[in-house]
Amino acid sequence: MSRHLATAPETRPRSGPQRHVPFSEHLGLRVERAEGGESTVSVELRPELLNNHDSGHGGVLMTLLDSAMAHAALSRVAYAREVVTVDMHIAFMRPASGRLQAAGRATGGGRSVCFCEATVTDQGGEVAARAMGTFRYRDPA
Repeated sequence: MSRHLATAPETRPRSGPQRHVPFSEHLGLRVERAEGGESTVSVELRPELLNNHDSGHGGVLMTLLDSAMAHAALSRVAYAREVVTVDMHIAFMRPASGRLQAAGRATGGGRSVCFCEATVTDQGGEVAARAMGTFRYRDPA
């Protein structure tokens, strides 16, 4: 039996503002703020989160942007529902290093979808990446 299957069931919440997302925890993402359709999520880059150019790996930046937009969408409905990412468009502006912070914002939508945008800035305040995304609301499992 795999080690993962042998572990006890997770007792941390799977929904709500204190939700446990194993991948986000593995990366070290921190939700600093999420309210009223806006959010701030950060990560401190470590050597294992870098690419071969010694800057933040694009997948880490994409996950940071996705998380910021998802929390913005969730906070828009006071975490009463869940979201899944339907679509994301990302532009990488410059290499990123140090502590990264993503600011997410819900920009529109309705009962079934939410449109969002997010920007990642590096420790010097420079924009490293931007994204737009569409998120589908669903009832909690």
